[in-house]
Amino acid sequence: MKIFLLYFLFINVLVFIFAGYDKSQARKNNRRVPEKTLFLMALCGGSPGLLTAMLLFKHKTSKTSFIVKFAVILVIQAALIIAYLNYKK
Repeated sequence: MKIFLLYFLFINVLVFIFAGYDKSQARKNNRRVPEKTLFLMALCGGSPGLLTAMLLFKHKTSKTSFIVKFAVILVIQAALIIAYLNYKK
């Protein structure tokens, strides 16, 4: 369980940093972090970190296509958690 929690902390901090860096790069009109990278990290457990970065940095919050794709990831993760909790009973 400790390893899972450390992984969860690591992936969330990492995606938060990547999203902050992407926002910084966007302001400077420099090379950006690909959305696929942010989505992959979110899918691998970094959704809370990405959501926090989106709200804190106001990053990607007005891009509808990004929000829809991110919402799909959240729904998939919620369904998996619910299925796991029901299976565990």
